[in-house]
Amino acid sequence: MLNIYRNRLSLRNRIARQVWNLVWLLLYRPSPDFCFAWRRMLLRAFGAVVKEGANPHPRCRIWAPWNLTMEKHSCLANDVDCYSVAPIKLGAHVTVSQCAFLCTATHDYEDPDLRLIARPIEVGDYAWIAARAFVGPGVRIGEGAVVGATASVYHDVPEWTVVGGNPARVIKKRVMAASNAKSAVGGAR
Repeated sequence: MLNIYRNRLSLRNRIARQVWNLVWLLLYRPSPDFCFAWRRMLLRAFGAVVKEGANPHPRCRIWAPWNLTMEKHSCLANDVDCYSVAPIKLGAHVTVSQCAFLCTATHDYEDPDLRLIARPIEVGDYAWIAARAFVGPGVRIGEGAVVGATASVYHDVPEWTVVGGNPARVIKKRVMAASNAKSAVGGAR
């Protein structure tokens, strides 16, 4: 029974996460909300790929920064939880709203040792993951898709689609007003 809770991640990984947790607590979390450049620098120092104009807010939690990519003008709002055991990639102009949970790992419930299973999450450009949504391991959120508030996503979401519910289901296609579409995606729709 004790094997069930055994952590199989490397010692180096565990030490790096402890150092990151200390940096997060002392330098990242207390930074004023507008200090995005400071937080981008801290994330990059731990191996994250964070493009200029990305907005990681001070209260977002990132489990392993070296598994995070934030393209230009992407946003991780306060209280977002990035459980980045596997890579998480946020495309350009992606918004992840408060209290959303991006979870790249689970356990094999059919294995008596509950073996850890990790799969990456990818969020396409211009997508929005609304408040308190859950995105599970191995999910790809397509370009321009919207994951509604409190939705639980376990399967890929097609481009320019709105999903909601638990489990998430397609609600409708996302249609941008012509004036907004040109400015949002350079007129390519």
